[in-house]
Amino acid sequence: MSFVFAVPETVAAAASDLAGIGSALTAANVAAALPTTTVVAAAGDEVSAAVAALFGSYAEGYQVLSAQAAAFHQRFVQSLTAGMGAYAAAEAANASPLEQLLGVVNAPAQAVFGRPLIGNGANGADGTGAAGGDGGLLIGNGGNGGSGGVGQVGGTGGAAGLFGNGGAGGTGGDGAAGGNGGSGGILLGNGGAGGVGGVGVTGLVGGTGGAAGFIGNGGTGGAGGASTMALGTGGMGGTGGVGGVFGNGGFGGDGAYGAAGGTGGAASFFGGGGVGGTGGIGASGGMGGAGPLLVGNGGNGGLGGAGATGGDGGAGGTLLGNGGNGGQGGPAMAGILGSLPGQGGNGGNANWFGSGGAGGQGGTGLAGTDGTNPTPTANPNQAANGTDNMGNGNQIGGNGTAGATGGAAEDGEIGGNGGNGISDDGFNGTGGTGGQGGTGGSGGGGGGAGGQGGTGETDSTNAGTATGGDGGTGGSPGADGGAGGAGGAGGQGSNTAAGDAQGGAGGNGAGGTSAIGLATDGGTGGAGGDGGRGGMFIGNGGAGGAGGIGGTGGVGATGYDGGDGGTGGQAVTAAAGTATGGTGGLGAAGGMGGTGGNGGAGGVGGNGGAAGSFIGIGGAGGAGGVGGTGGVGGVGGVGSNGGAGGAADSAGGTAIGGDGNNGGLGGDGGTGGMGGAGGTTGGSGGAGGLIGWAGAAGGTGAGGTGGQGGQGGQGGSGGDGGAATNGAVNTGGSGGNLALGGNGGAGGAGGSPGGSTGLEGLMGAPGDNGSAG
Repeated sequence: MSFVFAVPETVAAAASDLAGIGSALTAANVAAALPTTTVVAAAGDEVSAAVAALFGSYAEGYQVLSAQAAAFHQRFVQSLTAGMGAYAAAEAANASPLEQLLGVVNAPAQAVFGRPLIGNGANGADGTGAAGGDGGLLIGNGGNGGSGGVGQVGGTGGAAGLFGNGGAGGTGGDGAAGGNGGSGGILLGNGGAGGVGGVGVTGLVGGTGGAAGFIGNGGTGGAGGASTMALGTGGMGGTGGVGGVFGNGGFGGDGAYGAAGGTGGAASFFGGGGVGGTGGIGASGGMGGAGPLLVGNGGNGGLGGAGATGGDGGAGGTLLGNGGNGGQGGPAMAGILGSLPGQGGNGGNANWFGSGGAGGQGGTGLAGTDGTNPTPTANPNQAANGTDNMGNGNQIGGNGTAGATGGAAEDGEIGGNGGNGISDDGFNGTGGTGGQGGTGGSGGGGGGAGGQGGTGETDSTNAGTATGGDGGTGGSPGADGGAGGAGGAGGQGSNTAAGDAQGGAGGNGAGGTSAIGLATDGGTGGAGGDGGRGGMFIGNGGAGGAGGIGGTGGVGATGYDGGDGGTGGQAVTAAAGTATGGTGGLGAAGGMGGTGGNGGAGGVGGNGGAAGSFIGIGGAGGAGGVGGTGGVGGVGGVGSNGGAGGAADSAGGTAIGGDGNNGGLGGDGGTGGMGGAGGTTGGSGGAGGLIGWAGAAGGTGAGGTGGQGGQGGQGGSGGDGGAATNGAVNTGGSGGNLALGGNGGAGGAGGSPGGSTGLEGLMGAPGDNGSAG
């Protein structure tokens, strides 16, 4: 007997689509009717008339056939629509009788046993901790347990009937554990998951997963609850549910912060033990579930939390089965358990026949910290300015005093400004030179900025020359490193008579030094776990776990920047003299980036497990861990910009703008850190059986890859040429040339043995050419 299933909604959608297609075809036929049925003859002869009549008759025949097809299409759509209505009416008519029939069938079982024959159990109300209702005796899933109120354990999940899954346990209320999962169907079905533990000063444990029936897997244990205290210990993960006669144990629940993962559920007769839950930060992974009574493997251990041991593998089946593998140790984490990585979990033992489980790999070593240059304190002090000289004759302003050296981790003082040289009735007025910036203090102090050159001015009828003082040179960085000081601006040359004016040259910037912040090396990887013992009669020992990977070295610090060149002084003449702007100061090079930290050494390999007493081969020792990757070299310091040329302004004379100066070279990138050494200590091989041999010792781990060289610093831009205005002849200054970026740093050497050399760093970007004035 055949059965036909129809979904009214799908039929309705198809009918609507077909109706749309019919409408589109009808519109196309109407549009084509007039031009095709009334074909005009190409000429007045009889042949043309006969051809036109022939084509017109074909078109009329097509229109007749199209009308018949449209009628058929319309009747087909109407049939689909009517069928959809019939199906929908039949469903509506049958729904109520079927529900009534199910109620009649369930009534006797409900009256006698308090649960229906077919149907799912009701969920427990949240906030009450009520248990979920049991599923139908024949078919049905258990209801989920309700969440607990304050201090209430989460509700237990309802049990399934003959076929079905158990309900999930409810979340525990504040200060209470999560509810247990419900049992799976007696014949077929999985156990329900355990509820999440409640929060509290100390988090509460998650609920146990529900047991499976004849065929099915145990439920997953609930996750541990979180602590309400900062860095407080949370709850352990719940234990996984027991597997069915044919089925696997449930997974253990994950632990919260500082709490272990739950143990995996045990298998019954045939199947595997459940995997242990992952440990919270600083806590071990859960142990793998035990293998079954007859045939099956033990569960694998859970992953260790940061800085903690991986869970041990579960024992293999009593008659036949392999032990579970140990979980991987947690990676090192700053501030957790002394910043050490966790050891890999031990492999589970076999019982009568079977091989031991492999040990877990050790955790990854702590990553090195990046190099950071100290931040110096700005120095607002300025050295004494030069004295002003005013009067008749040639007047020269005093030079500014050099800035004093900064204190510890302090920038040097700003150099003093040059004194003004003003000649009221003489020929020449010359400003003093600005003082050099002070040297930076120890601990990364930068050089101080150079002082500004003094103003040179003539205010007489004599055709003297007004010359601005040169800007002071930027101060040098501190003895152990720092940024270079910027050059001071050149002084202004101002002539109110028919003489010349010359702006002072900008001071040169000082170069930055190499980075002084040290990147630290990566930490050593954790030890591998030991392999499990082989079966009592026949079986091989489990392999030892590999040592953990060494931590990556820290990134090198950035080189210090060079100081910018000072701007050339402005030149102004009020009469027909020559005004020449000062040349900008030279930019300075950036410093070299710091070296990356070395990669950490690989961890020690675990020992191989012993073979069975009679026949078996001992487990191989675990290899030493791979060395960590070297840290990336630091970026080179930025080359400083060249100073802009001074502007020139001449009232009817010649105006020549000052030339901009060149930018400084970018600093070279730092060298990458050396790759970490591979773990030199492999694990010992396990003892062989009466018939068999011992396992091989573990080898040395591979060396780590050297760190990539640092990128070169960006080159400085050339200073813009000074503008020339208002003169009879105006010549703008030339812009300074760009500087190239620094070279990329060399890659770090590979760790021993066999590590690869790191890649060379990228070259820094060049600066821009200065624009002409």
